[in-house]
Amino acid sequence: MAFHSHYNIFCFFILFSFLAMTSAQLSSDFYGTTCPKALSIINSAVCSAVSKEQRMGASLLRLHFHDCFVNGCDASVLLDDTSSFTGEKSAGANVNSLRGFEVIDDIKTQLETACPGIVSCADIVAVAARDSVKALGGPSWSVGLGRRDSTTASKDAATNDIPSPLMDLSDLISAFSNKGFTTNEMVVLSGAHTTGQARCQLFRGRIYNETTIDSNFATSVKSNCPSTGGDSNLTSLDVTTNVLFDNAYFKNLVNKKGLLHSDQQLFSGGSTDSQVTTYSTSPSTFNADFASAMVKMGNLSPLTGNNGQIRTNCHKVN
Repeated sequence: MAFHSHYNIFCFFILFSFLAMTSAQLSSDFYGTTCPKALSIINSAVCSAVSKEQRMGASLLRLHFHDCFVNGCDASVLLDDTSSFTGEKSAGANVNSLRGFEVIDDIKTQLETACPGIVSCADIVAVAARDSVKALGGPSWSVGLGRRDSTTASKDAATNDIPSPLMDLSDLISAFSNKGFTTNEMVVLSGAHTTGQARCQLFRGRIYNETTIDSNFATSVKSNCPSTGGDSNLTSLDVTTNVLFDNAYFKNLVNKKGLLHSDQQLFSGGSTDSQVTTYSTSPSTFNADFASAMVKMGNLSPLTGNNGQIRTNCHKVN
């Protein structure tokens, strides 16, 4: 597969900034003196993980989304349940589907050896998402650093705040608006579905019941997603280039080949059709807008200064 020949090239580069858009609270060189090898350690581990399993890139990107959308980018999504709180891992959007924890753990172990108690789990998640996108052929961006880790987590917040794949366009717009994103930013961030997979139970209703779907596409997907059973069977979110991070997701939407209901809602005769069309014909526009939106997402309510802590083990509070 051509992916292999190009992918390692991406991983030789430590990913410095394409965009100088970081929060005043965060700094791209935050670890410049306290842990100068931090970014190279994260990059090497991500490249190794994606090399072993290409799907891991999508999983690490999703982990960052699901962290930031719930009480900000604070690594709360990594916390195991305790006697005092039920964490985010058991929320409907996360249970049996969030992946990549072992990669974050491996990175954390390496960083604790190199510079103990310095690099937060929240920063690891943010950088790993960026490095994953780059490893899959997508854009890079400058990740602001200096986040600290939360000391609690909330299943209820995760249940309420993470957008559902069953949402209509108006609900998607509202869900992202609640986090400070414009409709345009919602559309471009949805482009993360150009890589990764989804479970049959999340798109069964679409392929069997909806009319805004290419009939041949629906038939092909039904072969791996029966009308009953097979809930956990996986299908690529992007049927065209299912691993690479590119603009094929938007081309699919124009051709009525969006896998999830929420995906196809972006091109269904509504206000976002023109933006989808633009991205389907201009990969450079999509890449630039995606990078910009990811910088904004990484700046969602970070814990800084004396707030939070630097967890030694990302799964539990110190």
